[in-house]
Amino acid sequence: MEFIDLKDAFIIDLALKIKDYLIISDLHLGYEQSLNAEGIMVPKFQYPHIVNRLNEIKKKSSCNKIIVNGDLKHEFGQISRQEWNETLEFLDYLKSNFEEIILIKGNHDNFTKFIARKMDLQVYENYSLDNSLITHGDKIPTKLNDYDVESIVIGHEHPCIGLRSGERVEKIKCYLTGKYKDWNLIVMPSFNFVTEGSDILQEKPLSPFLKKMKMDELEVYAIEDFEVFPFGKLKNITSFKDFY
Repeated sequence: MEFIDLKDAFIIDLALKIKDYLIISDLHLGYEQSLNAEGIMVPKFQYPHIVNRLNEIKKKSSCNKIIVNGDLKHEFGQISRQEWNETLEFLDYLKSNFEEIILIKGNHDNFTKFIARKMDLQVYENYSLDNSLITHGDKIPTKLNDYDVESIVIGHEHPCIGLRSGERVEKIKCYLTGKYKDWNLIVMPSFNFVTEGSDILQEKPLSPFLKKMKMDELEVYAIEDFEVFPFGKLKNITSFKDFY
């Protein structure tokens, strides 16, 4: 497993490490049940993948605190049976393995506070950590200039990169980094294993942070099998044959 230094944070697979905190984003627990309700038959498989991957990252990082940066669950307007079961089980797992748990509200987390309350946890709009502001990224925090930080860490975007060679397309989760006004911006990949995410080479950005930036100037760090591949600037990426 490779540690990549982003000045205020280290990439460790699909998590960031800041001080003794791990940060993960966009788990979307219950996603399979939502897809099944739409007629897309997907087995309920991702929960054990999430726990196993996080166990591996925790062992390598030696972190004893964790931040979930939004979208712990999937449904917008309700709490499905799968979400209740898996979210409570996951929070219980976190309590057994971490000394501190910080939950950040994402745009899918309208009802997450009710689940968190059962576990005596609070859901925050955003969270300051050392020299960074942790916020989900679906909206720009009010009074952003009041935060004495140099970096902003967001999720929400679910970035992946679809690298093409002829007819073949290989989608790989990735981090994005760049400058948002005077801040260093770090965009995290999703900690979700149902899909790789949104192809940043083909799809328009979702986050209002990214909509105000020059996407071509973003640096890309692809993640595959616990390895980190610095791909350079987005504008220079054309195919995956250059990187393997």
